[in-house]
Amino acid sequence: MADDIPLLELRGVAKGYGLPGRRTEVLADVNLRVRRGEFVAIVGRSGSGKTTLLSLVAGLLEPDAGSILVGGNEVHGPGTDRGVVFQNYSLLPWMTVFENVYLAVNQVFSDWTKEEKQKYTERFVTMVNLGPARDKLPRELSGGMRQRVAVARALAMDPEILLLDEPLSALDALTRATLQEEVERIWEQDRKTVLLITNDVDEALLLADRIIGLTAGPRATLGPSFEVDAARPRTRHSLNHDPEMLRLRAEICEFLVNTGRSSHRRTSSAKTAELAVGASA
Repeated sequence: MADDIPLLELRGVAKGYGLPGRRTEVLADVNLRVRRGEFVAIVGRSGSGKTTLLSLVAGLLEPDAGSILVGGNEVHGPGTDRGVVFQNYSLLPWMTVFENVYLAVNQVFSDWTKEEKQKYTERFVTMVNLGPARDKLPRELSGGMRQRVAVARALAMDPEILLLDEPLSALDALTRATLQEEVERIWEQDRKTVLLITNDVDEALLLADRIIGLTAGPRATLGPSFEVDAARPRTRHSLNHDPEMLRLRAEICEFLVNTGRSSHRRTSSAKTAELAVGASA
C-alpha cells in the first residue's frame, strides 16, 4: 500500500571524516523510516553526529555507505523538497525580513508573476508573526525574530520535508519556549513532515510524534524509538504532571546517560590499547 511507503528513508547510512589511519567514523549503519506528515525528533548528546545526520538528509554531505531516499528517489545533493533551518539563522544581512523570504520564493517559483510571489511571501511573513517587522534588517531583529525569518523562508519553499537543526538552541529560555509553541502551531496548520535534531528531551516531548535516540559516537547509530502519545497542544506544565510523559522522559534520559557511559568506556579502552602499542614499539 502507498501509505506504507515512507516519505524519508535511510538505509545503512555511514559517514566519517579524516584521512586513512586517522579517520573518525561518525555515523554507522543508520536506518530510519519517516511517514508523510510525521514529526520525528532525533535526540542525542553533543558531538554524537546529529548535525552530520541532518546534513546528509539535506544533501549537503554524501554518505560513505548506504542510501537516503525521499519519496522513493535517492538523494544526491540539496533539493527544494527539503527545507532546512539551521541554528545560526543564515540570513542575508543586507536584505529585509520580506526580502530574505522573497528570495527563496523567487528561486523556487520562478515562473510566477511578481504579484503572486509577493502575495505568497507575505503569507509566510504573517504566519510567523513578523508582519510589523517585514521591512527590518536582520541586525535590527532579536535572535528569536531572526529564527522566525529562517522558519518562514524554509516553509515558503513548500518542501516535502522540513529539517530543523537545533534551531532554538541559541535562544534564551523564554524565547525558546515561545518559539516552540510557534513551531507546533505552524506544523498543525500544514502538517509538513518534520525531522528535528535536538539535545533537549523536553523540546522533543513537546513537539514530536516520535523520538529516536542517537547513540554517542564514534560510530553513532539510531537507538530505540519512543512514541509520544499525548494530546496537542502540549505544554511544559502538562508534561510535568502526566505520569506517562514523566515515564517517557525518564526512559529517554536513561538511554542518553547509558550510551554516554558506553562511549566513554570504548574511548578509554581504545586509548589504553594505543598506549600499549606505543610502549611495545
